[in-house]
Amino acid sequence: MTSTLRKLPRLNAPKLHTLPNGLTIIVEQMPVEAVNLSLWIDVGSSVEPDAINGMAHFLEHMIFKGTERLASGEFERHIEERGAVTNAATSQDYTHYYINTAPQDFAKLAPLQIDVVLNASIPDEAFERERFVVLEEIKRSEDNPRRRTFRRAMETAFAELPYRRPVLGPESVISQLTPQQMRDFHASWYQPQSITAVAVGNLPEEQLIETIVEGFNQLEKTSHSPLPTPRPLNLEPAFTEIVRREFVDESLQQARLIMVWRVPGLNQLEQTYGLDVLAGILAHGRTSRLVQDLREERGLVTSISVSNMSNRLQGTFYISAKCAIEDLQAVEEAIAQHIRKLQTELVTEKEIARVRKRVANRFIFGNETPSDRAGLYGFYQSLVGDLEPAFNYPAHIQTQEAPDLLLAANQYLCPEAYGVVVMKPA
Repeated sequence: MTSTLRKLPRLNAPKLHTLPNGLTIIVEQMPVEAVNLSLWIDVGSSVEPDAINGMAHFLEHMIFKGTERLASGEFERHIEERGAVTNAATSQDYTHYYINTAPQDFAKLAPLQIDVVLNASIPDEAFERERFVVLEEIKRSEDNPRRRTFRRAMETAFAELPYRRPVLGPESVISQLTPQQMRDFHASWYQPQSITAVAVGNLPEEQLIETIVEGFNQLEKTSHSPLPTPRPLNLEPAFTEIVRREFVDESLQQARLIMVWRVPGLNQLEQTYGLDVLAGILAHGRTSRLVQDLREERGLVTSISVSNMSNRLQGTFYISAKCAIEDLQAVEEAIAQHIRKLQTELVTEKEIARVRKRVANRFIFGNETPSDRAGLYGFYQSLVGDLEPAFNYPAHIQTQEAPDLLLAANQYLCPEAYGVVVMKPA
């Protein structure tokens, strides 16, 4: 089936095409002399059992180690010879591969990209070599104070859900994985029905679709099993008290304070918009409440940020501050007081207008390149199963009024119950 998505701002008008084998293709012609092909695989670290935690990310490395048709390094050579760019990323909920190429090179390079992703041979020797690379990446991550802090915050935010684990997995697991386990994982998950292929750039849409379809038809494995059934995961209830964890981190010059609340994820998309606006009111820009109060006026923090982080199943409302050890308590109490105020007083129209304008502008700026749009379409189609929210996001933010924000704060942000991680310098 092919359908042009209706009722969209003129900024976006992609076409959605679904093949009988379950592959989803999204294409859009855009008058910029480049084409982005993004392959979004509906598998991330959250589907992994603990025994193979880190497999999805390790596999992302091995995808580029060759196929029956392409020797290891040959794909990158083709990419570099044409001045194109390729990269990949793994998250909790998806794995994403992309190339940026000139339009005249798309028909040559797209099938190669599809081949390496779909038909990775995962040779034993390359697996062993790459294992050391991944172990080194884990070590660097553990040596990074920002990542260490984030990992401890996630372990506090979630007691059971796999979002508490790092995407890279632990060294103890990566050390034990076998090439055959990875081949089985790849065969199970890297199937057309779990892939969204997005192509945006200056070629006719029919040509983009045809190139992708041909690529999959030529290279696709002949038979497909049903996708694995992900283990059932239950939402975690809101905190009922303050859950506190403290650490000493000798590498820090200043203390870190992280406060987290469990909030709705992308599968409750309507519930996330108010929290996005609240994050903007609290700490996006110099005139936002926490930045103005704690940094500009009282000098209690050197930096403070707020994010409403939405995973597919459940998200975290995440406040992070850097301050002196002696100011930790005052900062935490001040943040809790700001949350209390959001629950008891309507935010001003001026504050809401500032966030609305910021969101609208970022949406426009985030639509300027083929890779921007391909990322937007792939993310929403993979994680939400629908493109409409990608285009309607600014409109949803525009509809958030002061009473909606008061309700969201009362529903999800309790100033007396949250997770808190404190990292103190030695």
